[in-house]
Amino acid sequence: MKSMEFDTSKSGFQVILKDWQIKVMQVVWNNPEGTISRMAYEKLNQMLEGESISRASVINFLEDMHKMGVLTGREESGKGGYHWIYSPAMDEEGFKMFIVKKMLATLMESFPKETREILRNLMK
Repeated sequence: MKSMEFDTSKSGFQVILKDWQIKVMQVVWNNPEGTISRMAYEKLNQMLEGESISRASVINFLEDMHKMGVLTGREESGKGGYHWIYSPAMDEEGFKMFIVKKMLATLMESFPKETREILRNLMK
């Protein structure tokens, strides 16, 4: 998910994230001191109540969010070896701003005249 896909039929975070990905972000935001992938995976699957998402999917999502700058990460040694610990680089409001900025930057790059005109009309 190094790029975001925008689904105009949805609203809120569902515009760019799947329901389970929103839950993973909630786990990370609720643990600002840091979350390892195993903990995020276990908490997610508890929240899903019967559904299941693979640990690899959770790890890939966390890593994508890290590469995009939404999460920070550090490696620490622990029981069983080294663990990557993910922490929020931005809170929920900051993430909303990040999404809007990314979307507007893409629109400005692709359709600068039209984007400016729509933004002007929205500001009236």
